[in-house]
Amino acid sequence: MSRRHSNYKREILPDTRYKDVIVTKFINCVMKSGKKTIAESIVYGAIEALGNAVKAPGIEAFRQVLSNVKPAMEVRSRRIGGATYQVPVEVSTKRALALAIRWLIASALKRSEKNTMEEKLAVEFIDAFNNKGGAIKVKEEKHKSAEANRAFAHYKIS
Repeated sequence: MSRRHSNYKREILPDTRYKDVIVTKFINCVMKSGKKTIAESIVYGAIEALGNAVKAPGIEAFRQVLSNVKPAMEVRSRRIGGATYQVPVEVSTKRALALAIRWLIASALKRSEKNTMEEKLAVEFIDAFNNKGGAIKVKEEKHKSAEANRAFAHYKIS
């Protein structure tokens, strides 16, 4: 950490349609090469498709999707006496949101059955809403790994 300048967190403005900061973060993660309007149309279209599929307001369903994908535990490496242990730790709320966004986008990109990114993202949202899909699989793998290494929980990372 620098001694001269204090670390500051850049303020993120809420998006124009839903007035939500989380949607803005999701749009910024989808964005490539600074093309924000394209990223907005992709995300807004996917949220609309999710709302139509689950017969609920799109933004509420989107929040439910994120809460379904957010991890509670993960493992961190800790080196003790020449051995490296995978120590389970709780995930902070900021990191959980960042991981959920990252996993949703990555698993949507891996899908091959649909043509456009908007369709892929919409299908991934619907799967995550129903606790299925690639992002939920990644979350469950992280939780299984943390559960398997529960014996090393006393090596907490401080």
